[in-house]
Order: sequence, then C-alpha cells, then structure tokens
Amino acid sequence: MIESILKKIGLSDKEVKVYLACLQSGPSPVRKIAQAAGVNRGTAYDILRSLMDLGLVSYYHQDKHQYFIAEDPAKLTNTIEQRQQQLEKTKGEIDQLIPQLKSMYDRAGTKPVVKYYEGTAGIKTILRDVLEMCKTGDRQYYVYSSSTIRKYLYEAYRNFSQDRIKAGIAVKSISIGPGGETVGLDERRWLSKQASSPTYTLIYTGKVAMVSVDGEGKPIGVMIEDKNIYQTQKMIFEFIWQELHP
Repeated sequence: MIESILKKIGLSDKEVKVYLACLQSGPSPVRKIAQAAGVNRGTAYDILRSLMDLGLVSYYHQDKHQYFIAEDPAKLTNTIEQRQQQLEKTKGEIDQLIPQLKSMYDRAGTKPVVKYYEGTAGIKTILRDVLEMCKTGDRQYYVYSSSTIRKYLYEAYRNFSQDRIKAGIAVKSISIGPGGETVGLDERRWLSKQASSPTYTLIYTGKVAMVSVDGEGKPIGVMIEDKNIYQTQKMIFEFIWQELHP
C-alpha cells in the first residue's frame, strides 16, 4: 500500500525501497541503506542523491563518514508540488514544440503505413479505430461487406452497430453475398446476392482496412494509412454505388 502510493508521486521501485530503508534505519552510511533496500552500493548512492534533489533525504559527516537520513515525511507534499510545477513547465515546452513535431509527422505521413492485426482482438482494434476516426472526421465510412467474413466482425465487436449509431456515424455498404440488413444510419446495396468475397473492406477517414481469414480459419486484418489510397478507394466505391440499384 505504502509502496504503491509513493510510486504515484513518481518514485521508481528502487527509489521507494531506498527511501523506506532510510526511514526505517535512521542516520546510516550508504552501505547499510543499500543492504536494507536490497540494491548495490553504487545504485543506492545514486538514488540517495536523487532523493536529496527531491528534498526527501539529507546527509551529514561524522568521524570522516557520510551518513544519510530521511527528512520528515511531511515533505512528501513538497515533492508532489515540485512534480506538478515540473509538469506545468514541461507542458509549456511541449506546447511550443508541437508545431515542429507536427511538421515532422506530416512529412512522415506522405508515406503509406501498413499495420497487421491478428485474431478477434485485432479485428476489434480495427473496428474501434473506425469509430474513433469517424468521430473526428466526416462521420461516414464505406464498406464492401462480405457475407463469409461478416460474422468475424460481429464476434469481435457485438455492439459495434449500436455504438456507431450512438456516435452518429453513417455507413454505406455494398454487399457481396446473401444476408445483411440495415439497422440505422446505414444504406445497403448488393453487388451480388450469390457469390461472396473472401475479404471485408472498410474505407474510412484516410484509411483502408481489409479483414479476411488465414489458412487456419482465424481472422486477420490489414490497415493501410494513406490519404491518396483512401481517396482512390472512396472514388471507386462511390462510382460502383451509383451503378447499383437500391
């Protein structure tokens, strides 16, 4: 309990051990504190210097020996205030740095990024990304819905449609294979009600994700992050959509 609370103010595992050893040992040489904390002498000394910077430990010399002693535990509140001040300072520095970092990010964003996902958890990650991206985008995405793959998406995220509707996100689906129904904020047209497709494709906010199954029948996913690929796939989808009857 004590250890977990001390870690919350930013102390590491070893810092907590050394600090508690100081509290329990009273004025002690570094060797004794290291032994009590279960760390080597060099590590204990470095940590003691760090704790001194935080105002939690002090030292004095006696008979040519150096003794370390813990400060009043009430000073832990000062440590929290120091951390808060440092975080505020760091936040200001980050705010100033963001334009430069964003420029670097945008330049890197000119190259397509491909991510791979495996299993039910991976497919759920893709579906969550669809919702998160659409919430901040145009609140609409496009799907080539495969009847053979559809069940894997449902198993991965059973409440997906409800969460999509709750978020006000619309979807246009071109179905390939039998089945499929509208549930709200969605439109569906059929490319074929007989033949199915081995891939379920989602086109959304700068990304294209494709879900299929591997040789063992387990779902796998590929996500491509690229605005140009997204725009091309969206354009093809909308052309096919207009050619199909409602």
